[in-house]
Amino acid sequence: MIEEILPPNVVVAEAYDDSAPAELYPEEARLVANSVDSRRREFATARLCVRRCLAQLGLPPGPLLPGRHGAPRWPESVTGSITHCTGYRVAALARTSDVAMMGIDAEPDHPLPAGVLESIALPGEIARLRGLRAADPGVCWDRLLFSMKEAVYKAWYPATGRRLDFGDADIEVDAAATSFTARILPSGPRNSGGAALLKGRWTARRNLVVSAVVVPKVVAAPRAQSGRTPAS
Repeated sequence: MIEEILPPNVVVAEAYDDSAPAELYPEEARLVANSVDSRRREFATARLCVRRCLAQLGLPPGPLLPGRHGAPRWPESVTGSITHCTGYRVAALARTSDVAMMGIDAEPDHPLPAGVLESIALPGEIARLRGLRAADPGVCWDRLLFSMKEAVYKAWYPATGRRLDFGDADIEVDAAATSFTARILPSGPRNSGGAALLKGRWTARRNLVVSAVVVPKVVAAPRAQSGRTPAS
């Protein structure tokens, strides 16, 4: 379902359960050796999705290990994102020649626990959620906002090396266009070349809310040659 909110140069593999056999590399297995069985199976299915994406890009499989702050260490020339929640596991990958930033997140389409919204949302975001709820009460907008913030973080941190708190991005949702804009606030971490705005897409169905941020790679135009044009 996430393909509908991602550009065509992003490859996707998804699963709605852990029924497919999913073998782990020894390095990966050690990461979840002490986890409960459901966590190990979820982890393995997500890695299986990653390997299916690598195959779509014509790249060999290999262990996917976490780097600093848990962000995946992708193979050279690849960027991507993983998410998993109850009933859904998905990986999305693209070549770094096409995509500069990418983050995806999926959550169950259920309201956040009491008190969580106030800890993750800015006052303006909470006010805008009231309008969204009034217009379409069928979507759990608070959970969707949480998902969007997670997608923004997953896109921002690997590309900039700087962490965002929930309050460092102010998100506005366009319900009609199923899109959103995240404004990185001046008080939040940002690098000198980073964009102040990140654009994203979202969808809500199958009892899930899913968000994605994809920033295309900008290729600099070739410089015009200086000097006079030779006479013909």
